[in-house]
Amino acid sequence: MSQMGWYVGKPNGIVLCVDIRQGRRAAGRLYHAYSREAMLFSSMEEAVLQMEQFFDELNFPYPTTNSRRFQQEEKRQTNRQERRVIMKDEELLSQHGDLGTFLVHVQHRQNSSWQGRITWMDQNKTVYFRSALEMMKLVADALDSVSNSEDSCEEPSW
Repeated sequence: MSQMGWYVGKPNGIVLCVDIRQGRRAAGRLYHAYSREAMLFSSMEEAVLQMEQFFDELNFPYPTTNSRRFQQEEKRQTNRQERRVIMKDEELLSQHGDLGTFLVHVQHRQNSSWQGRITWMDQNKTVYFRSALEMMKLVADALDSVSNSEDSCEEPSW
């Protein structure tokens, strides 16, 4: 697996490791440069919510729309804490999922969704996405092509 040209892209680069797949449900780990501990997820929806929370904590990429709240909410102080980089790119890129490993760069959070690029590290392929849903679909398609290629000799369509 050639790592030529791969970088995590601080502050918001994430390595998505998929370890288990049951039907359409994928589970695994998320890594970022500010913690050695993995964030575990049991579905892609949960992974997206954890990434969104991470971006909110970083306040980067800055969202162009705020979440709506219909209940009275106490004022939150938004003291942005500087995070210290704990894991270098080499350490992050050494993390691998049993079924697939993806490098996620969310560049914008516009129109209540994400825009960015995802690199399927196992196949060394990069695709740009226009929404979080499209990113989730790309991961599912990649995992489908891996399971299909085990059954046949077809080339992945990602």
